[in-house]
Amino acid sequence: MNNAFLDYFRCPDELSPFRQMGEPIGAKGFFRFGKDAVCFGRTFSGRVAQSATSSLEDVLPSVQLNEHACYLPFDAGEIVENLRLERYCKSPSSNGSGPKKSLVRNAYYAVRPLLPVSVRKHLQRAALRGWDQIPFPHWPVDQSVDRILETMLLLAIRTTGDRIPFIWFWPDGHDGCATMTHDVETAQGRDFCSSLMDLNDSFGIKSSFQVVPEERYAVPEKFLSEIRERGFEVNVHDLNHDGNLFQERIEFLHRAAQINLYAKSFGAVGYRSGVLYRNLDWYDAFDFSYDMSVPNVGHLDPQQGGCCTTKPYFVGKILEIPVTATQDYTLFNILRQYSTDLWQKQVQSILGLHGMASFIVHPDYVIDQRAREVYAGLLAYLARLRQDSNLWIALPREVNDWWRMRQQSTLVRRGDGWKIEGPAGKRARIAYASAEGDRVTYDIEPVS
Repeated sequence: MNNAFLDYFRCPDELSPFRQMGEPIGAKGFFRFGKDAVCFGRTFSGRVAQSATSSLEDVLPSVQLNEHACYLPFDAGEIVENLRLERYCKSPSSNGSGPKKSLVRNAYYAVRPLLPVSVRKHLQRAALRGWDQIPFPHWPVDQSVDRILETMLLLAIRTTGDRIPFIWFWPDGHDGCATMTHDVETAQGRDFCSSLMDLNDSFGIKSSFQVVPEERYAVPEKFLSEIRERGFEVNVHDLNHDGNLFQERIEFLHRAAQINLYAKSFGAVGYRSGVLYRNLDWYDAFDFSYDMSVPNVGHLDPQQGGCCTTKPYFVGKILEIPVTATQDYTLFNILRQYSTDLWQKQVQSILGLHGMASFIVHPDYVIDQRAREVYAGLLAYLARLRQDSNLWIALPREVNDWWRMRQQSTLVRRGDGWKIEGPAGKRARIAYASAEGDRVTYDIEPVS
């Protein structure tokens, strides 16, 4: 159970004091660990709710501390995995293979490329009716995983009676991270990518472009070369964006093999599924280094759920970089908001726990001047945070490289202090976590 804590904070093994009270019993269900963190799994007492709408028991008061150990009433690794891998969701199909098949759904995706946004948005609003009544994950940002682990950090400080050193989350002591991505859905969007790069460059913000390899539009090498040569990134976006990638296992394996070939052809190390459809249990078929298909909160996506964290995490060999901010299409056409207010609210919540703000802005939907001006406002806001609040704005591949280096690095004792050993050593910083009442505060060691 210590692995989830150690992998998240990258602190020395001997400073993780956690033990289980006993074997968790009963069925999996919902409960709380403190005021703000919803959990899903089994507890030592077995008292869980089958719905997040129920009154949830808070198990934090049952934690037992002594001078050597902290006893938790659950398996922390199980709880964290259940949230990150969306185990709390009901199976999206009878065999758990993907989004539920239906004649209506298949018909919609057959004609979707022909439907103008003015028609699609009305159909989607009807399909998403009641989204704002879903109690969990918490809208507009859910950080249950981060709060669970930070509460464990507070308990570790109280158990050891001293501050806890760990490898800080982001390179060079940055307070948080942001990454910008663009899913290219149509030929019109493809043709606007050059202008979008001009706009991004005017704010000094590079981004990745996720390209659909088949059927949607032609993908000339000149198009991909321009993206790469200008310092942006190319990734693969599904195979043909028909919504059927995860419907059947055999067909998925066939498509995954084709997708892997396109990744080599494009020189891509990252991937995103069409419409954020996903089945994380099948990801071992992909050859990508990282994926960006899991939302933090999926209330406004066809496949709901969410990973409940604003930091990257591993799904087997693949690093998951979750989508933590509302998509531009959703903001403009479902929520009918043409401002950066929601995006700014999400960013502030994410940075409050030193997380990562990850955006999807489609070239297809910011061609219109009104939408483009809102996007420019977002870029300006992020640029200000980079200057004033020590925000790291990085390409997804840079986030992937950093998180892997951090995961492969360790904190070792040297005399009276600590030293980082491993590939992250040059850019990593040692942070010290202390308790101030019921809060954790962080001091980042300056460069020596």
